[in-house]
Amino acid sequence: MRYDLVIFDNDGVLVDSEPISNRLLAGYLTELGHPTSYEDSLRDYMGAAMHRVHDLVEERTGERLPDDFDDVFHARVFAAFERELKPVAGAVGVLERLVAEGVPYCVASSGSHERIRVGHRTTGLDEWFEDAWVFSSEDVGRGKPAPDLFLYAAERMGVAPERCVVVEDSPLGVRAAIAAGMDVYGFTAMTPAERLSGVTQLFDDMGQLADLLV
Repeated sequence: MRYDLVIFDNDGVLVDSEPISNRLLAGYLTELGHPTSYEDSLRDYMGAAMHRVHDLVEERTGERLPDDFDDVFHARVFAAFERELKPVAGAVGVLERLVAEGVPYCVASSGSHERIRVGHRTTGLDEWFEDAWVFSSEDVGRGKPAPDLFLYAAERMGVAPERCVVVEDSPLGVRAAIAAGMDVYGFTAMTPAERLSGVTQLFDDMGQLADLLV
C-alpha cells in the first residue's frame, strides 16, 4: 500500500454511531431549551469533541449547559449503543486487509476513550485495536479541526505525517487532517461530498477503501 499508517476516525467510519448520537444530542439540547433538529446536530457537531457543543450553545445563547451535561448525554448514548450500535458495513473487511498487508493502523477520534471502547466492545471491533492504537481528543489540548490529534497519533505510532492517510467522514475531521499535512479519504455515506472539500479521494462504500489505498 502507498501509506505507512492508516488513521481511522471512529464515529461514522468504524462504528455506525452518528445517527444514534446525533439523534440523542438533538433531543437533549431541545429538552434543555435549545431547539436543535437532527440535521442541525449533524451540521454543527458531527465529528466534534464535546467542548464544541458547550462553546456553540454559549456563543449562540449566552447560556451555559448544565455541569452534568456530558455525563447525562454519554449515559444515554452508551445505553443506546448497547441496543443499536453496529460496525460500519465493510469496516472489518478493511481491517482484515490491512492486517494481511502488514499495514499499521490506528483510530483517532473526537470521542472520549470510554466512548471509543464502549463502541468497539459492543460491535466486536475491540479485537482489532490494541490500547496503544487508540487515540482520543482527550489526549491533546485541542480537538478537530485542529491537527493536534492526528499529529499526536502519527508521532505515537512512529510514522511521519506525510506517510499517513486519514479516513474521515466529517468536515471538521477533514480540515484537521489537511492541517496535519496528511492525505485524507472522505467517506460520504452520511456527509454530502461537497462538504468534504479538499480531500485526496472520496468514496461512499467502506468496502471500497482497501482497494483505493493500494
